[in-house]
Amino acid sequence: MNQGRAGQTDAYSLILEAIDVGVYKPGDRLVESDLAERFGVSRTPIREALQRLETQSLLTRDGRSLIVASLSHNQMSELYVVRAELEGLAARLAARHAADEEIQVLRDMIEQDRKLMTDPAALSRANRRFHKQIHLASHNRYLVQQLDLVHRSMALMATTSLAAEGRGEVAMTEHNAIVEAIARRDEDAAQAALRNHISVAFVTRLKLDAASLDAG
Repeated sequence: MNQGRAGQTDAYSLILEAIDVGVYKPGDRLVESDLAERFGVSRTPIREALQRLETQSLLTRDGRSLIVASLSHNQMSELYVVRAELEGLAARLAARHAADEEIQVLRDMIEQDRKLMTDPAALSRANRRFHKQIHLASHNRYLVQQLDLVHRSMALMATTSLAAEGRGEVAMTEHNAIVEAIARRDEDAAQAALRNHISVAFVTRLKLDAASLDAG
């Protein structure tokens, strides 16, 4: 029983990670047998994982097939509104509760991430780690759980806003402002800095989407 549950969890995590890093993009069809072969997992936990992902609206039906869901313009807007509020709260609580060691980790992450400017995919993964670290520094398990759900849905966006020209450098400056506000224990400034960071990312994404429509 425990092994079955572990297999299901592993299969779920493997598929979710593949969607998160862009192996499977919105619109891609997921086939049980292909996934089982790719991940070296039997088809039963794959099937259960796919059902779980469908329940979470990360997958959707196209006839009898399951495909990676995509976000409409309105869904994306709603997601960014919720993300800005929850992430802002995480930054506020981090300014209140973060240990000095956690703040140092955040500073170290920024320095390491500056080396990834020419690799948008790697920078996007590093960005998720940075935000996750802020969530954890809030020391509020319920907020962390809600933000995990939000970031799971962010994986349904086909491109990262960090792919926009010059966005990586600006994002690092914004990250630094967030961390320094947390380090000063300035809750208002930390919350405002993170909400501004999400707002700029949203504007950047809207511009990327508009450009792709023009190209199409």
